[in-house]
Amino acid sequence: MSRVGKHPVAVPDGTQINISGATVTAKGKLGQGSVSLPPEVEVSREDNLIWIKPRDTSQRARMMWGTSRSIVNNLVAGVATGFSKTLQITGVGYRANVQGRALKLQLGYSHDVEYPLPEGIDVKCEGPTTVIVSGSDKQKVGQVAAEIRAFRKPEPYKGKGIRYADEQILRKEGKKK
Repeated sequence: MSRVGKHPVAVPDGTQINISGATVTAKGKLGQGSVSLPPEVEVSREDNLIWIKPRDTSQRARMMWGTSRSIVNNLVAGVATGFSKTLQITGVGYRANVQGRALKLQLGYSHDVEYPLPEGIDVKCEGPTTVIVSGSDKQKVGQVAAEIRAFRKPEPYKGKGIRYADEQILRKEGKKK
């Protein structure tokens, strides 16, 4: 069994970390963020490493140990390099473009779908069938990408719809005579 919590979180150059009690605040080139950790873990910093340790040997403390380390790692990586998800649109006449702070999708419905972009999320369209969702919060980037994909999930017969770039669609065989 691998223990995620045993590994320290490396702080890249140009990222400022402030630890006050159970709150970790990070500031980098892509913005800033903070996270409040549960009282079962304690946070310390040595040079460019952040160590997360459980306060006791209870089951809850051991569960929150690895989770807290992953949350802090995602916070530091988000403000330093950011996260992105790439969506691909497949289908005749299906396309997307960004207009201001909204993503406009044409997905074969009788109307265009407009998705307002939340704060902290940037969307770029590289061509009419590729959408790149990026931001510094990993959870928010994944949530926005999932909401966009939900407008027209890929169907199994022709593969039409919105899919992640690395997603494999299981194709079904068509009806036989």
